[in-house]
Amino acid sequence: MAGHSQYSNIVHRKNAQDKKRAKIFSKLAREITVAARTSPDPSMNPALRSAIQAARAQNMPKDRIERAISSAAGKDSTNYEERRYEGFGPGGIALIVEALTDNRNRTASEVRSAFQKHGGTLGESGSVAYMFERIGLVRYSANAASADGMLEAAIEAGADDCSSDDEGHEIVCAPDDLNAVGDALEKILSAAASTARLEWRPTNTIAIGEDHAGTLFKLLDVLDDNDDVQRVFANFEVDEAVLEKLGA
Repeated sequence: MAGHSQYSNIVHRKNAQDKKRAKIFSKLAREITVAARTSPDPSMNPALRSAIQAARAQNMPKDRIERAISSAAGKDSTNYEERRYEGFGPGGIALIVEALTDNRNRTASEVRSAFQKHGGTLGESGSVAYMFERIGLVRYSANAASADGMLEAAIEAGADDCSSDDEGHEIVCAPDDLNAVGDALEKILSAAASTARLEWRPTNTIAIGEDHAGTLFKLLDVLDDNDDVQRVFANFEVDEAVLEKLGA
């Protein structure tokens, strides 16, 4: 029975991982399709190039990427639109939810329900955006360059900031400079970034304890599990001890 139980656990984990990977691929494909509507040529379309780079970083198959690009030109291609939702989660944490949807009413209803069921409140547009700043963010893997080498490259590329750790490098620039900085870094380093996109960075963070962290993480999981939600940004910080206790 022990062996059977262990096998069942392995199968369950594998199935869960496969489902998660499929959902990630689906969201990446949607982003590629939307970006490809401007131009199917990555060399002429920075947004598409960034979306493809993000897909490759997740080991998305080449044929899946090509299908996503091709579907943008199809007559029956789904018409996705970008939507942004803002609100407060447990402990007063500010959240920005970015989505690509073919049905704004459905997505708004699902996002609102997620907030309400997990101690949050969905607000009006602009209700929390002022607590964040819009930035251009370029990420490289740790083996792309040394910390000093990446800093020099970032300065040469015209970036505003650069930070490095064991997991990789993050280069920050003004939103309008993202394409120029991304292209410059690619030439300097002779390597493509794993991520190059616009993001929201909180100007200040709020520390939360175990009482709010558990519910907040459940909310984030529900939002992440929504097919229409692409990314979620929040202004919280949590102690490592709390993370370990919650298994996060």
